[in-house]
Amino acid sequence: MDSVIDVHDWLEEIAGHTFMRTTRLPLEELSGWREDPATGNLHHARGGFFTVEGLEVSRPGWAVPDWSQPIINQPEAGILGILLRRVGGVPYVLMQAKNEPGNPGGPQLSPTVQATRSNYLRVHNGRAVPYLEHFRGPQGRVLADVRQSEQGAWFYRKRNRNMVVEVDGGVEAATGFRWLPLRRVRELLSVPDLVNMDARTVLACLPVQEGADEGEGEFGAAVARSRDRRRGALHGTPEILSWLSGIRSTTDVHARPVPLNRVGRWRRAEGRISHETGRFFDVIGVRVEAGGREVNAWSQPMIAPVGTGVVAFLVRRVEGVVHALVHARVEPGYTDVVELAPTVQCTPGNYDHLPPGARPPLLAEVLDAPPERVLFDTVLSEEGGRFYHARNRYLLIEVEEDPLPGHPAFRWLALHQLDELLRHSYYLNVQARTLNACLHGLARTAPLRPVTGGAR
Repeated sequence: MDSVIDVHDWLEEIAGHTFMRTTRLPLEELSGWREDPATGNLHHARGGFFTVEGLEVSRPGWAVPDWSQPIINQPEAGILGILLRRVGGVPYVLMQAKNEPGNPGGPQLSPTVQATRSNYLRVHNGRAVPYLEHFRGPQGRVLADVRQSEQGAWFYRKRNRNMVVEVDGGVEAATGFRWLPLRRVRELLSVPDLVNMDARTVLACLPVQEGADEGEGEFGAAVARSRDRRRGALHGTPEILSWLSGIRSTTDVHARPVPLNRVGRWRRAEGRISHETGRFFDVIGVRVEAGGREVNAWSQPMIAPVGTGVVAFLVRRVEGVVHALVHARVEPGYTDVVELAPTVQCTPGNYDHLPPGARPPLLAEVLDAPPERVLFDTVLSEEGGRFYHARNRYLLIEVEEDPLPGHPAFRWLALHQLDELLRHSYYLNVQARTLNACLHGLARTAPLRPVTGGAR
């Protein structure tokens, strides 16, 4: 029951009862959206939702010391919430089959509640968000409740409240929702484009003891053992926190909002905003027609990335404890300048025109990793409400030695340290949270071989 095929059948059934049609439109033709005549910023006529603005960034001493770009400014904090219940001691989570205009292939497994503040306050005059009452004034046992950032390269200081609330057996699954075993949802992370980004970030914040199983296979068993906080770590947590605080305190980054019509090297033509090199991303417009949503039709701007990204953790065993190599990464939209990111996080094509010193360390090692070292390799979609067909190739690669000994921007963290940091805001970025959720899945399904789900 609830195998990959069963979940696919359910999603296809939902898709048959609902529909979503996304049509690209010129930005000038977006109904309900306005361009400010003075700044060029794009905003909704009713206010709320988000705006597309410009951002100027200065990083003295870096390979690229300054640039400007469009960015989404959505200052309100939304709610990403999953309900959990136990059946015979086994944890189940209430997942929603939700389509988004930017999804590359239809509905995906989404949290119980996935709503911006504008959505749940019904600024759009739409229908109420199901199950919202369990999270706005939590009804049940709160297992996780922490604010987390989103993509700092595309959002300006965006954050969401990530929540897991345990309820009793009285909560029924409405149409479009289904109770699934937590273990099964974690295993489904290996299937391309199936579990959406918002679900992944909430699953990463769930305390590890909730639904923990013994690992399967050699590496899976090592992952499960490494979640025990009593086991040793290469660096103590106070040392890690001091290292990160030091980087945050000494990193010289200046990011300030500017009018969209002042961003350099970006051009508005043919109904979209694009970089003059054709790299990075475009700002496009879409018209959405949908059934089974709070609103049946709307228009909006979206960010459409150019190319598929590569996001990878290198992992190694230190005296039997699995560690992941994290990177203290600067992104202009972060609330606190620097967050802990995967070992490699980039879109390779964006670096083709830059000097070699600007290329991410270890990118070649990740792309050329021998197959027997690749533990996880799956393409997953990013947030489909603001990003159009944004996809990253997520990898977990085991190494035996430290490839960057002494590098000031990288540290090895034991897996229980990742879990501990996820109890707090703004330590692990959204890509690292996805990989942490995938590591949870490895503890249940991973022998030492690639884990790649079939295409949907």
